[in-house]
Amino acid sequence: MNRLQKLFVPLFIPVLGAIVLLGSAGFASAADDVIHKIVIQVSTDDPRTRKIALNNAVNLQKLYGMDNIMIEIVAYGPGLGLLTKKSKQAKRVESLAMQDIIFSACSNTIKKVTKTTGKKPVLLAGVGTVTAGVARIMELQEQGYSYLRP
Repeated sequence: MNRLQKLFVPLFIPVLGAIVLLGSAGFASAADDVIHKIVIQVSTDDPRTRKIALNNAVNLQKLYGMDNIMIEIVAYGPGLGLLTKKSKQAKRVESLAMQDIIFSACSNTIKKVTKTTGKKPVLLAGVGTVTAGVARIMELQEQGYSYLRP
């Protein structure tokens, strides 16, 4: 080994290692695309606010693509009406539920409405239930979901 080789070989190996590490780190981040997650609270009977909540979900899904965002709309209290057969947005909610937007209705609210009115609210197709709407929002935030209340 000549003098030049003795000088560059010890420098070449660490530099090559750094290139390999940086290259693989860049590759890993491209493969691990960030999935956006958001929970949207609906707790009002205001039609305008409900419409905004649905518009927000649709706009986010259009922006990021269905495969790159997880959206859950949680309705409780006066907001439960959005997810029932009596909702003016019923067709839209059912359509969005088929487009990977999750709708969760608060069971505590359903029980309260049933007790008060004597009639159990009829939920729309594609709507699930959770024990407590507020608790569901908290759990989703603990899982890294962003929170939105229009």
